[in-house]
Amino acid sequence: MYGLIGSFRAAPGRRAELIEILLASVGAMPGCRSYVVAEDPVDAELVWITEVWDDAAAHKASLQLPAVKAAIARAMPLIAGFGEHRELKVVGGHGLAA
Repeated sequence: MYGLIGSFRAAPGRRAELIEILLASVGAMPGCRSYVVAEDPVDAELVWITEVWDDAAAHKASLQLPAVKAAIARAMPLIAGFGEHRELKVVGGHGLAA
C-alpha cells in the first residue's frame, strides 16, 4: 500500500472553508482505502491530510478525476502554503483491508 501524509497552511481565517472543500471531494476514488482530513490543534491555519491507497498509480489516477480536479481548483486560492509532505509504504493498520 501507498501512503501520504502532508499539511497545508490555509489563508488566514479560511481553514474551515478549505476543509469543507477537501472533505467534499472524498467520494468514489478507486484505490483509496483511507482519506483523513484533520485540523492542527495548535496552529489555527494548518490542515493535515493522511491518505492510504492501493498503490501510487491509484493516487496519481485520482488526480485526473473531474471531481478531484474541481476540488483542487477551488482549494488552491485558499492555500497560503504547503508544509510537510511524506510518501510512505503502508504495511497495515486498523480499518485497512489486508
